[in-house]
Amino acid sequence: MSWHPHVTVAAVVERQGRFLLVEEQTRNGLEWNQPAGHWEPGETLIDAVIRETFEETGYRFHPSTLLGIYVWSRGETPEDTAPDTFVRVTFSGGVDPEPASKELDDGIVRAFWAEPDELRTPTAPLRSPMVLRCVEDWLAGVRHPLALLHHLAP
Repeated sequence: MSWHPHVTVAAVVERQGRFLLVEEQTRNGLEWNQPAGHWEPGETLIDAVIRETFEETGYRFHPSTLLGIYVWSRGETPEDTAPDTFVRVTFSGGVDPEPASKELDDGIVRAFWAEPDELRTPTAPLRSPMVLRCVEDWLAGVRHPLALLHHLAP
């Protein structure tokens, strides 16, 4: 059995008490997530979160802090199969006042702003528990300097 965790990035953006989210088509139907996606070869983690936020929302993201590193494993896996595990490096910051593009990534239905209470309802279609946990951490004042990240040249 081979195990390969997925390294992803996500952006937490708050504006006037509301958080930037995307509604995306998944294998479980429509679900809500922060702008997020996989880290690609040749990118820094910061480059990746800027790119993913733009592709999924049309907004230009300006990361200012590292919110945290979250690990989550999806529960449903066939026997003798390693669970899908995600290591999510989450940044917080701001976006430009208006989206620079109206074109969104495949599978993204819309970008929207939601209040924390909307995410806390049991019926909120959250992609993973990381979505709410990141918002709760941001609301609790968790912030780490971007200087914690070090990308060393090969």
